[in-house]
Amino acid sequence: MTFRKADTTDASSLAALSIEVWVGTYLKEGVSPHFADFVLDAFTPSKIAALIADPKEFILVSDNETGIDGYIRLTSNSAAPVSGCSDLEISTFYIQPRHHGKGIGTRLLEAAFEYAAQLGVSSVWLATNAENAPAIAFYLSKGFEQLGETQFTIDGNSYLNNVYSRKLR
Repeated sequence: MTFRKADTTDASSLAALSIEVWVGTYLKEGVSPHFADFVLDAFTPSKIAALIADPKEFILVSDNETGIDGYIRLTSNSAAPVSGCSDLEISTFYIQPRHHGKGIGTRLLEAAFEYAAQLGVSSVWLATNAENAPAIAFYLSKGFEQLGETQFTIDGNSYLNNVYSRKLR
């Protein structure tokens, strides 16, 4: 397992990984056109390539001998939906489910904290679906605290998300 900054040649791999994780995490009963359209629009190689090229984005990938098995994306100048947060968001944090429990998430998160410290920020924040118990347990175990709630909206339908922050110093 190695970690490196994403480059544009990773766009299709990151798009595919994002679709896999998003569908596997949030669509427990089946795939409706509502969610399929969202996922296929949100996670395209061209949109991922644009994120990789954006100087406000920092994307770190985990590579194994076959390819990318996880990544973390931090977004600068991202206003949190609740007070008490910095403007550095962990905007995406996906590990392929078959690689959970191997330490990839912990190591990516630690690298993200190091990057944030280099920027001089005192904390990072993120939002996650309020029903995503495994992610919530992971974040709490890594020192995050819930500061509030927000809504994630897809085509006018809202889904409750919790907002977490972690102090770095």
